[in-house]
Amino acid sequence: MTMIRSKTLLALLVAAPLAGCISFGAKPPPSLLSLTSAASVPAGQTQSSATSPTITILVPGASQAIAGTRVPVQASETSIAYVTNAQWVEPPNRMFVRLLIDTVPARTGRIVLSSAQSFSDPGAILSGELRNFGVDAATKEAVVTFDGSLIRTTGKIVEKRRFEARVPVTAIAAAPVGQALNTAANQVAAEIADWVGK
Repeated sequence: MTMIRSKTLLALLVAAPLAGCISFGAKPPPSLLSLTSAASVPAGQTQSSATSPTITILVPGASQAIAGTRVPVQASETSIAYVTNAQWVEPPNRMFVRLLIDTVPARTGRIVLSSAQSFSDPGAILSGELRNFGVDAATKEAVVTFDGSLIRTTGKIVEKRRFEARVPVTAIAAAPVGQALNTAANQVAAEIADWVGK
């Protein structure tokens, strides 16, 4: 029994100096980036599907380059780097869908339904793919590109359209890139809302 305790104590003493040297992941950045909606429905405003058209907005697909939380930089036609110390609070496609959920009703009066609410009558359905959500190093611009697919309630005809916004960045660093991407994402969201609201 004493021998087992001695071995355990010895193992702990050997491991103690190493504890400060071992890291189980990258060091987190000083702050995380997120998107802020430029348009939203005022608090306290009631919406009803009895008087307003509905829409279901699906989380867009995204390539592996932008599916994570790092901010990509298109360094050349065939290579991607990432902005140092820049990280989103969550993947961009999830933040972008919430931006749309705020923007579409504010600009169109449509009611956005959740997936569970849409089973009985989804109304219009907006889906798509987030093609770009990062920085173009050659032009020093934040770029947001969304390929949208819209099924309106009448006729089940699919409409497709590409939306893109480019906003200059002063430096390829976390703060200016985050601000520029937020501006570009809001521009794209507003254009999508206007398309959906026709």
